[in-house]
Amino acid sequence: MGLLVRMMVLMLLATTNAWAAGDAAKGAEIAKAVCVACHAADGNSPTPAFPKLAGQHPEYLVKQLKNFKAGERANAVMMPIASALSDDDMQNVAAHFAAQKSKEAGATSNGKGSVGEKIYRAGIADTKVPACASCHGPAGSGLPVRFPRLSGQYADYTALQMKAFRSGERANAPMMKMIAARMTDADIAAVSDYIQGVR
Repeated sequence: MGLLVRMMVLMLLATTNAWAAGDAAKGAEIAKAVCVACHAADGNSPTPAFPKLAGQHPEYLVKQLKNFKAGERANAVMMPIASALSDDDMQNVAAHFAAQKSKEAGATSNGKGSVGEKIYRAGIADTKVPACASCHGPAGSGLPVRFPRLSGQYADYTALQMKAFRSGERANAPMMKMIAARMTDADIAAVSDYIQGVR
């Protein structure tokens, strides 16, 4: 068992190191030319309509860009942008954004002891919604390769994505589609607000 765990850790480290091969300097040039209007050059989007990309795992960013390019994640703005990027471009811009520091905001009303915190940390037993923390971590840092960082993400953007999963409009993460289907608008609003402030 100990050997198996060590092998899994080594595989995870090897995968993470492979993603570090992206050229962040080249990615910065792409960000300045292509991404700046919506996400800002450093990935700290100035508006809640667009996600913060700063500090996000490069593996997640590359996956989303490939999903946009392949039409597996529908978005009228991102599809043509992603389609113009090569695999190297995607890895480079992902390396750039991953290296940036996220400018995090606080929750507006779902801090300690709130409904949002309860959903994030314990889930919703009645509807079998698992705790967000079980995949995204207690501080929202996520898990490279598998689960994105959520910490500090805009509440408006998170809620929009959760509703898109629930409706089936966004279908590139089957687990999230299943989870969101069990959540009410109030559940989504509360946990999204908590996520904006989670550290």
